[in-house]
Amino acid sequence: QVQLVEFGGGLVQAGDSLRLSCAASGRTFSEYAMAWFRQAPGKEREFVADIRWSSGYSDYGDSVKGRFTISRDNAKNTVYLRMNSLKPEDTAVYYCSAGSGRGSDFSPSYWGQGTQVTVSS
Repeated sequence: QVQLVEFGGGLVQAGDSLRLSCAASGRTFSEYAMAWFRQAPGKEREFVADIRWSSGYSDYGDSVKGRFTISRDNAKNTVYLRMNSLKPEDTAVYYCSAGSGRGSDFSPSYWGQGTQVTVSS
């Protein structure tokens, strides 16, 4: 079993930056790749970014490339999502996930509870 807890959401203005954190625990969490997804009201859940614990290799969704950066701190068992140049359309609940695969083919096995990010214009 893997437990994921997200931190760092909030209300910001367009153009601001925000960093989300996801703390992972459990016996086997390091066997999984990690990813961030988001879901806006009335829309399907969307892939944002993923990363591997060992290599740090990452993928990004097209809508966030160049603005968002995913990283990990293996010593703290934590994955981060740095979000720059935020836009109102980035408003969503952001979920941390542990799973397998890459990019839009990422297959989640575990989810965090989600954290709300609201970007005002």
